[in-house]
Amino acid sequence: MSNSDLLLGIDVGTTGTKACLFTPDGALVASGQAEYPLHHLRPGWVEQDPHDWWRATCTAVHAALAQTPDAAARIIGIAVSGQAPSLIAVDEQGAPLRPALIWMDRRADAQVAALNEQFSADDIYRVTGNRCDGYYVAPKLRWLRDHEPETLRSAHRLLLVTGFINHRLTGEFSMDTVHVRLLSLYDRRTGEWWEAMGDACGVRHEQFPTAQPGHAPLGVVTRMAAEATGLRRGTPVFVGTVDGAAAALEAGAVRDGIVAEMTGTSSVLLMASQHIATDPALISMPHAAPNLHLLLGAISTSGAALRWFRDTFGQVEQTTAELLHSDAFDLLTQQAARVPAGSDGLLFLPYLAGERSPIWDSHARGVFFGISLATPRAAFIRAILEGTAFALRHNIEVARTAGMTVREIRAVGGGARSALWSQIKADVLGLPVALPEASIGAPFGDALLVGLGSGIYSDLATTVQQIVRIRAVYEPDAERHAHYSKFYALYRDLYTHLRNDFATAARVFSS
Repeated sequence: MSNSDLLLGIDVGTTGTKACLFTPDGALVASGQAEYPLHHLRPGWVEQDPHDWWRATCTAVHAALAQTPDAAARIIGIAVSGQAPSLIAVDEQGAPLRPALIWMDRRADAQVAALNEQFSADDIYRVTGNRCDGYYVAPKLRWLRDHEPETLRSAHRLLLVTGFINHRLTGEFSMDTVHVRLLSLYDRRTGEWWEAMGDACGVRHEQFPTAQPGHAPLGVVTRMAAEATGLRRGTPVFVGTVDGAAAALEAGAVRDGIVAEMTGTSSVLLMASQHIATDPALISMPHAAPNLHLLLGAISTSGAALRWFRDTFGQVEQTTAELLHSDAFDLLTQQAARVPAGSDGLLFLPYLAGERSPIWDSHARGVFFGISLATPRAAFIRAILEGTAFALRHNIEVARTAGMTVREIRAVGGGARSALWSQIKADVLGLPVALPEASIGAPFGDALLVGLGSGIYSDLATTVQQIVRIRAVYEPDAERHAHYSKFYALYRDLYTHLRNDFATAARVFSS
């Protein structure tokens, strides 16, 4: 290992791609990013163009390389993580046959019902370790079987985000072992293909690449990829992983009680264990670190809710940010900081795209409750921050019931940039919220996989504990925690009271 060596981590997220260069001791050297759109075809239907992912990857990598002399020649390896699970059907050349059905897409509710009837919900949970839900890949495949059968018949390979980007980089098809659990097509107990489920979804085992660990070598950057990205031809590429698994590495969530909380478009709690833990209200998958497992609580629209407010009602902040070369989100949260805890009696249910864990309700929608003529605009901003923290608390309560220990939250991703949001989370949860120095999301975890795969690190869990450094800790305030607990009880009741109304509204609005 040389001090001049660089590790490149690339995370292809829901709204943008980040490319970051790190030294082997974990120091961030340079970064680049680029955004792309979500395509909301109708309520619950969300697609993306995989070509946008690749264009953003090229842009982000170029930006990172431009900041560091001779960076391309110093990179010893690359790993990619991605939003998950997002499905792409491709031909023999790796070209997409249709837009990607991303994790946020909820169109497959009828297919979920059909699969639960065919196999029973209990059997699906027993075999896969997760509930049957449109979030996972199998129901999306069943939807394609029912509505676009030619897509499945023509698909040479069925890929996830990392597999698509890896193919563009190396020409090789790939899938990692963490993604496998999110397909609902394999038996978690044996690791074998679930033939009956594959048949029910209209797919064959050979349409999926062979699963490998995230630190396994995959191939090297091709001439075409080098020309597109600025990378050196022949640079090693490793298999990569799910964004959440990479974020767990970045946060140092490799032992019981230390929980990673990754907030970007969505929020994900990542709880590590040496034993496989499952709960039908949560998500179970392997850790990117060998011999560890994760139990996840996943909120669909946390950062997305704040971004929705910015884009819909924050034109003044966006214009001001452009003039001052600042960030519109910072201007919004500065206003929220002037509102007392409890948002002047305003509560927010953060279900703008339905919800994943722990309620798993495609029909749920965002709600502001308690608006009066005295409610200031800034209270809406703070209510969004508090409502997403309440959703985190709900997931933690379920995880503890499932036997998980939660002592400390380590926040990573874009949401960790907000001191106010971090303090709100600490106060709502009654737990310390720590911020690692490299609090930028999954790319640091990707770089760690490069280090393991290239032999720089011999034991990933030990390395993570040595190089993950904490730069700030937000301690909970006991008085505010007690205050928030009253609001949290009302937050929980609101969904219970509205659940049937959400379902009725879905029928009315779709008729």
